Amino acid sequence: MTCGETLAFLREHDNYLVLTHKRPDGDAIGCSVALAEILRGMGKTAWLPAVSDATALFTGYLEGQQAPGGFVPDTVVSVDLAATGLLHHSVAGYAGCIDLAIDHHPSNEHFARELWLEADKAACGEILWKLAEAAGVMNKTIADALYVAVSTDCGCFVYANTTANTHRVAAALMEAGADYKRLNKKHFRTKSMARMRLEGLIMQNLRLYHEGCVAVAPISLATMEQAGAKEEDAEDIAALVGQIAGVHISATIRELKIGECKISLRTMAEMLNASHVCARLGGGGHAAASGCTVYGTVEEAERAIVGAIEAQLTEDGHG
Repeated sequence: MTCGETLAFLREHDNYLVLTHKRPDGDAIGCSVALAEILRGMGKTAWLPAVSDATALFTGYLEGQQAPGGFVPDTVVSVDLAATGLLHHSVAGYAGCIDLAIDHHPSNEHFARELWLEADKAACGEILWKLAEAAGVMNKTIADALYVAVSTDCGCFVYANTTANTHRVAAALMEAGADYKRLNKKHFRTKSMARMRLEGLIMQNLRLYHEGCVAVAPISLATMEQAGAKEEDAEDIAALVGQIAGVHISATIRELKIGECKISLRTMAEMLNASHVCARLGGGGHAAASGCTVYGTVEEAERAIVGAIEAQLTEDGHG
């Protein structure tokens, strides 16, 4: 669907529930809140699910946004969701009845009845900004939410996915009243002591492969405990390892619970497509940033991702 077709769809329906992926990041939270606010500005009823596993860094944006008890939606929309397998278990029952998906992931599995996909966008927030413009709906809540969405998904405009359009959208949101100074300080220039300790432990424990070109950082539950770190202290931790000089491919392995590890892969897309690597392990995402889940120990997850990287490099002729 196009922006115009999506807007027409949203005008024709009502009583919305807005879904996104589990363990939501800034783009997921920002787009969810922004879409609900845009719909309300159009005179519609719209809510987010009453249960969220968002970290403390993002929970403040959800105040007043979650559905009251007993709410039954007529229309279900997802944002920043590439696959229904990424839904939180509390809303997994909606997997087969998503009416519209708005997304920017090339790996989107086309699960919704209607899809507005713009895979060239750095953040789904860029797409939601286009919708807000077309609907003629904007307020400070939307501006703040979309600024968080756009800025966090491109690392405050330093990741390789940043485009001229990303900057244009950010500028428009700043002009619309986004509190960018406060948001930049909160999301990019503030770290807890636990986060600082965690970063130190990561650097101590990381391993290098392919003559230092590939870095793998395992973060076990024991490491989190040693650092005194909570979930919010590990937000966007995957970006850390790629800052090492000479590293072009980095994998961060988070042990979520015994027997389950989440892998975040960051690459130079022209060297290695991260989505192709993660697809080998049942995941996906973008060319330069993707993820997957491996069920096993941290050591098993490391062997799995290193093997997938090597297999993809060989297939691409870079082995």
